[in-house]
Amino acid sequence: MKPKSSSFSGYCVGFLLLQVMTSMSEKWTVTTPTGHLVATVGGQTELSCQLSPPRSAKHMEICWFKGDQSKLVHLYRDGHEVNGEAAPEYVNRTEFVKEAIGEGKVTLRLYNISISDNGPYQCSFKDNDFNDVANMNLSVAALGLKTQIHVQAPDANGLKVECSSGGWFPKPQMEWRDKKGEVVPHLSKSYSQDGAGFFHIKMTLLLRNASQGNVICYICNPLLHEGKETNIILAEMATATRLSASPTLIGQQPLHQGKTLHQQKDYDSLKVQAEEMDVIFAFPTEQDR
Repeated sequence: MKPKSSSFSGYCVGFLLLQVMTSMSEKWTVTTPTGHLVATVGGQTELSCQLSPPRSAKHMEICWFKGDQSKLVHLYRDGHEVNGEAAPEYVNRTEFVKEAIGEGKVTLRLYNISISDNGPYQCSFKDNDFNDVANMNLSVAALGLKTQIHVQAPDANGLKVECSSGGWFPKPQMEWRDKKGEVVPHLSKSYSQDGAGFFHIKMTLLLRNASQGNVICYICNPLLHEGKETNIILAEMATATRLSASPTLIGQQPLHQGKTLHQQKDYDSLKVQAEEMDVIFAFPTEQDR
């Protein structure tokens, strides 16, 4: 009987050792369901992270940082949110969502997105025997507010048309296109950036005569894959006597419809607020000349 007892004791010890080793080998990590986020200026986004495998994080310290833990965005510690330690630009702009904290899942909502929020973030979980972080990146985008068409006085070379717009982020794509969608070489193109980080763009084109056909000023946000276009319709003075507005927002439904009459044969320059418009410019006919 003694050998049996010894064998049973050995089995129990081995089982306990196996349990301890299994417990020690289990390692938690912090993960994020979405590593790359896109948000629009003025909107909101959610920075989510969780423990894997699931484990309660009620009594852990949970932090969100902008960059490499250099700027605190939000802090949760000892079962409570800690106020007064976040960077000033994030005060009153965050909301801690903890309904699933018992499973190790938490979310930080960030409101009133600005260009300065663009960049990398870290989500950190910490307690006495555990410390890990998950990385995520927030890309902020802005669709330009308006498009302006500026026409300079025609000369012997033709009609110089300038298309400009502001309020874009990141740096947008801008090009002239013909009615077939093919790129038309521009005369000049320039970019600038204001103090808030928004891009302002300007592009010119030389129109020699009505036979060139219609051209489009096309501007696109590379992150949102949305853009705006303004059609420049070339016609002879005898057949074009109005400025036609028929809005089109690429990827979305038209915002509104409308037409404005416009007749002008002689001018030094003409500026048109051409937000999503078809703009008809008239070249004088031989009779008009």
